[in-house]
Amino acid sequence: MTTQKNKPVVWVGSSHEDWKAFPEDVQDVMGYALHLAQDGEKAANVKPLTGFQGASVLEIRDNYLGDTYRAIYTVKFHEVVYVLHAFQKKSKKGIATPKHEIDLIERRLRKAKEHYDQHHAQ
Repeated sequence: MTTQKNKPVVWVGSSHEDWKAFPEDVQDVMGYALHLAQDGEKAANVKPLTGFQGASVLEIRDNYLGDTYRAIYTVKFHEVVYVLHAFQKKSKKGIATPKHEIDLIERRLRKAKEHYDQHHAQ
């Protein structure tokens, strides 16, 4: 029997610092979801992020004391889980991710691809 090696998590931009500012309970919930992603699984609170083709860019959502927290990651690259963004959703209208957040995620996805191409692609 072979054991699958956990994929490493790579934090892009300020995503780790932003995530560390979340309440500890939120970090625990999201940390578990990222752990599952490392093993190729998906937590119940993870959904594909709207506006990205396919299911390779995913969103972890957690509500805590009336606030909504989100972490965006990608499993697009075979050997690595890249965390692209972490933020507290401020808007009280609608569930859509604001455009400036989507733009930031797109830029960080390009950075993740560059990193992957430099360090992991054959």
